[in-house]
Amino acid sequence: MIITAPKHINCSINLPASKSISNRVLVVSALCDEDGAGVIGNLATCDDTKVVNNAFADGLPYEINIGAAGTAMRFMTAFLAQRDGEEHVITGTDRMKHRPIKVLVDALRSIGASIQYVGEEGYPPLKIQGKKLKGGHLDVPGNISSQYISALLMIAPKLREGLKLHLVGDIYSRPYIDLTLSIMQEFGAKAYWHDNDDIIIEPTGYKKRSYIVENDWSAASYWYEMSALLSANNEFMNDDDEVTIEGLLYSSRQGDSSIRYLFNLLGVKSVFKDKENISDVILKTAITRVAKLEYDFVNIPDMAQTVVVTCCALGIPFHFTGLASLKIKETDRIEALKAELRKVGYVVEDRNDSELVWNGETCEPSFAPIDTYEDHRMAMAFAPLAIKFGKIEINNPEVVSKSYPNFWDDLAKAGFALESEAKS
Repeated sequence: MIITAPKHINCSINLPASKSISNRVLVVSALCDEDGAGVIGNLATCDDTKVVNNAFADGLPYEINIGAAGTAMRFMTAFLAQRDGEEHVITGTDRMKHRPIKVLVDALRSIGASIQYVGEEGYPPLKIQGKKLKGGHLDVPGNISSQYISALLMIAPKLREGLKLHLVGDIYSRPYIDLTLSIMQEFGAKAYWHDNDDIIIEPTGYKKRSYIVENDWSAASYWYEMSALLSANNEFMNDDDEVTIEGLLYSSRQGDSSIRYLFNLLGVKSVFKDKENISDVILKTAITRVAKLEYDFVNIPDMAQTVVVTCCALGIPFHFTGLASLKIKETDRIEALKAELRKVGYVVEDRNDSELVWNGETCEPSFAPIDTYEDHRMAMAFAPLAIKFGKIEINNPEVVSKSYPNFWDDLAKAGFALESEAKS
């Protein structure tokens, strides 16, 4: 797809619902003690949520294919492990079969789960014989994906002894853990931090309720990126350039909501119409921004691609840490960023498999099409570069369906021209 930027942007965008919240609410709802679990409003329509919703709607078939949805693989593995008397196989795409899950499987086995690897040891597919799990005390590394931790937490109220989860070492993505605990509490669970490293979940079960899902702060990040690039481009900059994004919560538990503070440093102001309830946020471009940015992404690793691309396009050197989990996402995001940024003239280096550094070094750009590596965030982080360069070409643009199915429609609404292929 060839994306050509408009001269100015003034639009209102209804963001997709949060898949992080949707997936958690679906699993917790399915764990409720009563039949049914109320109505879930504004459920995400992205691929990651559809596979979870479809598995429940289909009555949990013997084989559950979650495609490329890493969240679904982790959450459903734990969920199926506690389904006493049921047997299931859970599988996914070829990439999913190379994404590690051993830490979660080992943790579940230690509290009584019966899980076998169908193929390669440590990776999906998994054969799961559901059992009534005991629970108790469990130690897990704090620096693993928060999805592993959330998967364990969500089933904990259903365990005979509940769970005392001790997180060993540094804790990554704590906001996602807090989001999980918050949703569990809203469904009646007694789940809380006991101290900085320990989480207590009592064996109370859950109570059914209705729930309205707020919109996705991760999706908002790409509109922040567009606003930042508009503010830096003299040809495009205009006092009337304004993006309104709908359905966000000022006090959101979504970890990625902190993106608004980062982009305040990159020339974007956020104006909330209502700080008490879900409301619209107006993004206003501003010229003032930092000369260099250092940031630890340990709590918001999914936002790294957006900020890395933005900083390069703005000419802002950076040193970003806390990126170890990027190696095991939909693709190796560190290597993917390095490769694709070279196509547009930026030479970024990595350190210690967990850091990205750019000192301003550039190279001759080829402007070859941007490869997306089956990774939705690669497509959406690079698409705004059309503002910087006039146009950009993205391969396999359909990958956005994983989290933001209407992304290209929304770009068209904002005035971007989209061509499915180059004109002959």
